[in-house]
Amino acid sequence: MPKNRLALEKSPYLLQHSENPVDWYPWGDEAFDKARMEKKPIFLSIGYSTCHWCHVMEKESFEDPEVAQLMNEAFVSIKVDREERPDLDSIYMTASQMMTGAGGWPLNIILTPDKRPFYALTYIPKQSRFGMMGMLELIPRIREAWLTRQDDVFTAANHAITALRQTVTAGKGEELGKDVLAAAYQELSRRFDEEHGGFSYAPKFPSPHNILFLLRYWNRTKDQDALNMAEKTLRGMRTGGIYDQLGFGFHRYSTDSKWLMPHFEKMIYDQGMLAMAYAEAFQVTGKKEYRETAQEIFTYALREMTSTEGGFYSGEDADSEGKEGKFYLWTEDEIRQILKKEEADLIMKVFNVERQGNFTEQGTEVRTGENILHLKKTVAELATELNIPVQDLDMRLEKGRLELFTARRKRVNPHKDDKILADWNGLLIAAFAKGARVFDKPEYAEAAKKAMDFILKNMRKPDGRLLHRYRDGEAAITAYLDDYAFLIWGLLEIYETTFDVRYLQDALGLNADLLKHFWDDRGGGFYFAPDDGEELIVRKKEIYDGAIPSGNSVAMLNLLRLGRITAYPALEEKAAEIGRAFSREVRQSPSVYTHLMVAVDFAVGPSYEVVIAGDSRADDSKEMLKALSKPYIPNKIVLLRPTEQEEPDITDIAPFTKNQTSIEGKATAYTCRNYSCENPTTDINEMLELLKYLKIDIPLSKAQKPLLDKGFQ
Repeated sequence: MPKNRLALEKSPYLLQHSENPVDWYPWGDEAFDKARMEKKPIFLSIGYSTCHWCHVMEKESFEDPEVAQLMNEAFVSIKVDREERPDLDSIYMTASQMMTGAGGWPLNIILTPDKRPFYALTYIPKQSRFGMMGMLELIPRIREAWLTRQDDVFTAANHAITALRQTVTAGKGEELGKDVLAAAYQELSRRFDEEHGGFSYAPKFPSPHNILFLLRYWNRTKDQDALNMAEKTLRGMRTGGIYDQLGFGFHRYSTDSKWLMPHFEKMIYDQGMLAMAYAEAFQVTGKKEYRETAQEIFTYALREMTSTEGGFYSGEDADSEGKEGKFYLWTEDEIRQILKKEEADLIMKVFNVERQGNFTEQGTEVRTGENILHLKKTVAELATELNIPVQDLDMRLEKGRLELFTARRKRVNPHKDDKILADWNGLLIAAFAKGARVFDKPEYAEAAKKAMDFILKNMRKPDGRLLHRYRDGEAAITAYLDDYAFLIWGLLEIYETTFDVRYLQDALGLNADLLKHFWDDRGGGFYFAPDDGEELIVRKKEIYDGAIPSGNSVAMLNLLRLGRITAYPALEEKAAEIGRAFSREVRQSPSVYTHLMVAVDFAVGPSYEVVIAGDSRADDSKEMLKALSKPYIPNKIVLLRPTEQEEPDITDIAPFTKNQTSIEGKATAYTCRNYSCENPTTDINEMLELLKYLKIDIPLSKAQKPLLDKGFQ
């Protein structure tokens, strides 16, 4: 079959459309020059390779010769991978929401040859049905309007551009403080689903930054309801169908309110953010279910989503063999064929397998006999109910899980999007580095370093500027705000895990590029695209914390941390400017900016700086650093001032550490709280007391526990 121009691209999504009869172009000058020369509008279609409805529309319309002929006659057609070009996706998704009140993928926008949108739709069927216009009817109508009513078309396009430009000119507001934290918490409380957890009804998204904020709000206020909301949500997700009970990792979202019926795609940004949420919940509560969940997410990421070079792949499809969820679903007969009767009976009871099935075809109530494996209770609760010791039940469930998992691997696996994105890698790198500290797992630190080293070596221009995407040996696409912000976050977490100063140097270098090329000198905050990038119809600034946190939210916290690490107040002032830049927008509904609230929580304090001076190879230094990793003290920075000679030296980055030296050759902690410093101490208990840490019952290493038990309450 002949291929179109997409065959020369690297994006898995574009390559999926390379054999369509539609004469697709990638986004670029060739397509727009053709549109101007032939005086045709642009049919812009944006999606991604693991998008279920993108696949449906491709098979129904873009592979259809009749539809393709109409498109080729009426339009110059452009395909865009939203994961490669999030800048374009953001602009035209905003346009769709303004024009239609809705958005989603596939996103289909009709543009003038100079890129101005005048018509928007998401999924479009081939034939009109149920009040939804189909491609066969829509294309002739748009063509007729373009040829006979072009003045109306350009008027609509101009209105769209005016509205888009107004979205980036909100103006500065007041500083964000404790009052906005309280307002965000109250809004989350009102939205909270008390029966199932989460902060919406259906569809229900994980939104792990909500959890990160609630844990900090509990830490600040000791409001038990904040912790209860976080825990209810974490447990609901872990026991629900949104979690892959056999292979681990989280699906994209739940289509119902119970966390039962997932949209089955898996994305690495969800894995990274959720792993951090469960790790922090473990720090707060000491509950092993949270530790196990975070570690299972890491197991999934290492097993399925890690390239041989060390970078992390983007995602896995919801579909296999043309059906959403087929890879993950089980019938009773399939389970009985694999497991012995006693084990099968136990597995089906624990994972709520029904003869008629609990899975229904999308848009129907028809049960297919297939089941989404899920728990209704924790293993501890099930052990009590079944009168089985928890340890025995754990062993039996693990044996059954492994047998089913092994059998599942023989099925046709979902498509894997194997491109490596700098921003999403940054989130998972940060999670691995944090997990290494919290769970004392050096192998997680190695995974984080390997991924980061790969990106820093292979995804940069000769001048050191970042690139956004790597695939099949090629790094390309000038990086965006999220790439810089999320990678800096990852670098900071790696430093606090390994205390390798080179990662701090890289963080500061990337931050300098970010400030130089993305900062808005007039309004404050960061633009999404750099000042020397492609000229688009609008240069956007974003703060909304959606499926992933916004680059501005993450950058604000990065700036605060870097400001404390370097003792350079200008960086903290930049962080404050981000808050002021978006203050008016944020104050209207602060609960949809919860990662920004995480940064505000750090900014208003209390926050801490700790410098450990000592021999980095000595046990006392290691134990002192480990003591800082176990408890939940989210708003802190930790530096290591080694007594042995090191290159590069931390004093080059943090000159104030030059005079912070070891006392009598022992590991020594210099602690500061809210810009006020205490006398140095060589005692772990005293260090933690100075940090105002209240002891909770959490597992500690054998070497560390006696140190903390010496009269410390």
